[in-house]
Amino acid sequence: MNRPLKMFLLTCLAMLAFAANSLLNRVALSDTAIDPASFTLIRLLAGAVFLWFIHAYRPSGERLKRKASVGGNWLSAAALFIYAAGFSFAYLSLTAATGALLLFAAVQITMMAVALSRGERLNAMQILGFTLALTGLVILLLPGVSAPSWQGAVLMLVAGVAWGIYTLRGQGATDPLQTTAGNFVRAVPFALLCWFVWGAAEPDAIGVWYAVLSGGLASGVGYAIWYSVLPSLSAMIAATVQLSVPVLAAVGGVLLLSESVTLRLLVASMAILGGIAIVIGARKTQRQSPDVKSTKAD
Repeated sequence: MNRPLKMFLLTCLAMLAFAANSLLNRVALSDTAIDPASFTLIRLLAGAVFLWFIHAYRPSGERLKRKASVGGNWLSAAALFIYAAGFSFAYLSLTAATGALLLFAAVQITMMAVALSRGERLNAMQILGFTLALTGLVILLLPGVSAPSWQGAVLMLVAGVAWGIYTLRGQGATDPLQTTAGNFVRAVPFALLCWFVWGAAEPDAIGVWYAVLSGGLASGVGYAIWYSVLPSLSAMIAATVQLSVPVLAAVGGVLLLSESVTLRLLVASMAILGGIAIVIGARKTQRQSPDVKSTKAD
């Protein structure tokens, strides 16, 4: 298999894994008796085990050194926990498609807002895209018969902000897989405390299995695959390809969970995803534009 095809297939697999998180969370909390706190704990624990195993035993001359070290930090682990807990509690009342869209919108808008706060300036096209994305979010959340639960929407937006912060804190990590594995390990105590307060003593067995799949495969293996292909992707392609996750979650929700797609969700999705795509594309164009400065001959 040639390398470009391999990278394409691995990228598709990573996006499917990310979308599967929404589907697994949704089906577990709607069709089994597991509670969100138990799901969060098991998901993070399974993710920590899988990621740490992959990190510790991947081929490398520094294998023993990596096995003895724990990456990440407690602030990033707290952000990871807030994302995972908000994600699970939100899916008590949201469909897979709506949840994925809200999460993705909150992540991207958070990262854009931080970029602005750091002095980055938007050009006209970026302003248009940012406004379009915010308009789509407003359309999705406007009161009405087809509006999502406000409690679930707030929780998912908080989860998205937390994931955006987590992503920004991880930028520039020399070993992303080690850092993510360490953050998953550090997030487990937060999830354990949450479980003591809100969790059930005897979680549903099938729900536990869904949580293990979500943490071990959709999160653990999904992240490992994503980090393996990221060096081969440009920043624009990496950002753009993630636009497929809410779409994949929506298709999976319809085909596998018999969820319906409303006109409101379709319009909001086009506005949010289209707006973010415009911002990403305009940012890339802006960075590639030649710097036109007049110079004087000596």
